[in-house]
Amino acid sequence: MEDTDKATFDFQQDENGQGRLILAGRLDRDTTASLWRRSTHLLRQARVPRLIVQAGDVVYCDGAGLALLVEYRHIQQANGGQIEIRDLRPQFQQLMALFQTDRLVSPPKSPGPVSGTIGGLGKWTHGSAREMMMETSFTGEVLAKLLKVLLHPRALRWKDTLIIAEKAGANAIGITGLLGFLIGTILAFQTAAAMRKFGAEVFVADLVVVVLFRELGPLLTAVLLTSRSGSAFAAELGTMKVNEEVDALFTMGVDPVQFLVLPRLVAVLCVIPLLTLFNELLGLVGCGLVMGIWDVPSSIFMERICRAATLTDFFGGLVKTFVFGGLIAGIGCLRGLQTGTGPTAVGDSTTRAVVSGLIAVIAADGVFAVAYYYLGI
Repeated sequence: MEDTDKATFDFQQDENGQGRLILAGRLDRDTTASLWRRSTHLLRQARVPRLIVQAGDVVYCDGAGLALLVEYRHIQQANGGQIEIRDLRPQFQQLMALFQTDRLVSPPKSPGPVSGTIGGLGKWTHGSAREMMMETSFTGEVLAKLLKVLLHPRALRWKDTLIIAEKAGANAIGITGLLGFLIGTILAFQTAAAMRKFGAEVFVADLVVVVLFRELGPLLTAVLLTSRSGSAFAAELGTMKVNEEVDALFTMGVDPVQFLVLPRLVAVLCVIPLLTLFNELLGLVGCGLVMGIWDVPSSIFMERICRAATLTDFFGGLVKTFVFGGLIAGIGCLRGLQTGTGPTAVGDSTTRAVVSGLIAVIAADGVFAVAYYYLGI
């Protein structure tokens, strides 16, 4: 009885130089390996002008067996010879048709390693320029679609926007209020301890309200949202990218920016001013508590707040929040859409979103400080 569980081959060469390779048995991933190296080495050494592969006794053939037949073809092409595969069963011929290649294409050579200071600087410059181009393109696309939403509000998925606003805004009220209360308390306590030496603790309210309205209120709220919502956006979109859900949206003709980014951007732009106001309110409550401990009447405290705070300080801080919110949502979504593949891809995108968001927020705050200085605000 013939043993068909093994793969065998027999090579014959006639006096005219024509070669005949007889294959038999199962050509699968387990048995093909036993004859791959021997048979291909033999063909390379023989260099016959014409090769006939007799495959009538092949009872099974999977991808490994077909790859071996393709390798025979490539060897003959490299040697300038011809090849003919005979008597291959019809079901295997259909699979073989998927492996048809007109010519052997060599893979492109990878560039050599970049070494030296100049090479490293050039590589960093190229990467930075490419990253800047991607961010600029993404920013322009988001702004264009946001303008479209302003002109046609029905184009926005309002239901999802409200859900995201609830997660980013309503669910963050507790931590935002606690942070504002603690910052107001600490700032007032540290300032009052120093000013009491000069009998000027009553002016602590002036300092705290101006600092909260112009600087700490918007900045701390933005930092909190970057760590909380920006990272969440990057993780959500990154997971969708890894699971190929973003590619599925492209396949269905749905714009991922319109479908995924805009609801998150609009939601953050709507909630960040409200969270900032709540943060500042709780900061003033904490400051008032400390002033009460230092025996400053609440009426005097309220009077100093009304005198020190101006609408310029109040709205100057709120203007910052819209820019901060756009940076937080945009960077979080961008890092999520840039997620690669692998088990650490989502974590890397989340980390990049938080780091990039914090740097962008602080840099924008510095730009506002310089602009307000020259504008006399």
